[in-house]
Amino acid sequence: MTFYFAEIGPLALWLTFIWLGSAIVASHLSERKGYGEKVGLASGMLLSLLGAVVWLVWPARKDSRWKLQGPFGRKGDGKTAAEARADRS
Repeated sequence: MTFYFAEIGPLALWLTFIWLGSAIVASHLSERKGYGEKVGLASGMLLSLLGAVVWLVWPARKDSRWKLQGPFGRKGDGKTAAEARADRS
């Protein structure tokens, strides 16, 4: 039986892309939900694709950008997170 290393190359490359992509997504989601980028990056790297899914269902903090501006950025008013925080208090 002959084993060629080139046969596992494309699969390993795609798995690496999925791993890095999920770490980026988890980092972004955790930062928007008010927990910081490092926590999301660590969970995304350790849990791979599951790390991004975890941050989708994890509850956001009270004064996070996720709560103040919504999940996809600014809503219609165009306020920053700091301006929205100042208006709430």
